[in-house]
Amino acid sequence: MKFSRLRADVLAGLTTSFALVPECIAFALVAHLNPLMGLYGAFIICILTALLGGRPGMISGAAGSMAVVIVALVVEHGVQYLLATVLLGGALMVLFGLLRLGKLVRLVPYPVMLGFVNGLAIVIAMAQLEHFQHDGAWLSGQALYIMLALVAVTMAIVYLLPRLTRAAPPALVAIVGVGLGVYLLDLPTRTLGDMAHMAGGLPAFAWPQVPWTLETLYIVAPYALVMAMVGLLETLLTLNLTDEITETRGYPDRECVALGAANMVSGVFGGMGGCAMIGQTVINLGSGGRGRLSGVVAGGMILMFILFLAPLIERIALAALVGVMLVVAQQTFAWASLRILRKVPVSDMLAIVAVTVVTVLTDLAMAVLFGVIVAALDFAWKHARDLYVDSYQAVDGSKVYNAHGTLFFASTTHFLEQFSPQDDPEQVVLDCQHLSFVDYSAIAALKTLRERYEKAGKHLRVIHLSERCRSLLRRAGIQPQGV
Repeated sequence: MKFSRLRADVLAGLTTSFALVPECIAFALVAHLNPLMGLYGAFIICILTALLGGRPGMISGAAGSMAVVIVALVVEHGVQYLLATVLLGGALMVLFGLLRLGKLVRLVPYPVMLGFVNGLAIVIAMAQLEHFQHDGAWLSGQALYIMLALVAVTMAIVYLLPRLTRAAPPALVAIVGVGLGVYLLDLPTRTLGDMAHMAGGLPAFAWPQVPWTLETLYIVAPYALVMAMVGLLETLLTLNLTDEITETRGYPDRECVALGAANMVSGVFGGMGGCAMIGQTVINLGSGGRGRLSGVVAGGMILMFILFLAPLIERIALAALVGVMLVVAQQTFAWASLRILRKVPVSDMLAIVAVTVVTVLTDLAMAVLFGVIVAALDFAWKHARDLYVDSYQAVDGSKVYNAHGTLFFASTTHFLEQFSPQDDPEQVVLDCQHLSFVDYSAIAALKTLRERYEKAGKHLRVIHLSERCRSLLRRAGIQPQGV
């Protein structure tokens, strides 16, 4: 590997580690946990997914989507039940990957992806607003002016530095530069140390201290399932986005297995659960991180912060990190989606807007599920209307129907309306050369059609069935030649 590539990955990983720290601390506090649990989780998950995962350059850690899922569990049952949940959730992720279900992400339509990206960008930006508050009250006066000025300076450095030099990641220069400025000028502004103290020791191995009974399983299993699904969904969508940015291809199943294994290790070492973090991934990619080394460095630096560098890191101004994350939000938002809203079909436009809104108001999993359902229903409706049947009178006096399209649950009613058993001759032929049977609804429609002709005292003969259609009929207990 070239030295320039190694250097880029190391600097990108260092930059990303600074952005990981406040997020992981904040998410741990949201979940009513010791901030060190968020940092331990970030260290373990970031390193293991970087080493073992299927998408170099992607950053994983203790994510907010996971924290929201387990708040109720922590409040009601305590930290040890959370660790058991992380362990079980990780096992479910591993199972998901081993079953090669990562390909299911292909079912997420592009408009839903755009909505996901836009919604997440808004969520990242809105999350920075809490840093403009202190003890529940908005900053005002000098404190607000200093905060705004530092955020503006940070964003200006990130935007303008690449025009002068690309020797170092602009986000790293902005964080270090603004941090030094605050320290040297002794400016009265909040720092990372005001959020939480980061100093600690190495994470220790310990099985979750819970009774290993069915009752415990009933408590943790629902949370573990939701946590696994949310984590996998966010990870796979972030993997898709990373593929687009880098114009390379990742391996979703391998990433699922690695993420699950990392969560299991985190659970037995006292860390939070986690998944891919789109904001930190964008920072890493934007800083030049393309290899596994960038993720390893980011995770390793978090451990260094905990063990040795806490006094220094705690002096970093929150305003610098807020400025970087606001730039990330701006760069993450798919601005091109606003320009194409009037050019795409109405259904796609509604999907983009709806997924964006639902992501902001609820959570990612609900938004993507909603978007996929809407897209699937829209596809089914449009596909159902494509089915048509034409007919002609054969020389032997029989009537031949030629069906074209796809016969499935949404098109069966329209299909049956094309036939007139009472008006047709004694012999009727249904030519299925251009008709595809998809589900049991299609088989039921064919049975219904045959029964209608039998009731009218007429014979329906079906010809040119594809082998797949014949197989479906046999499985339903119908002999194709007897239809």
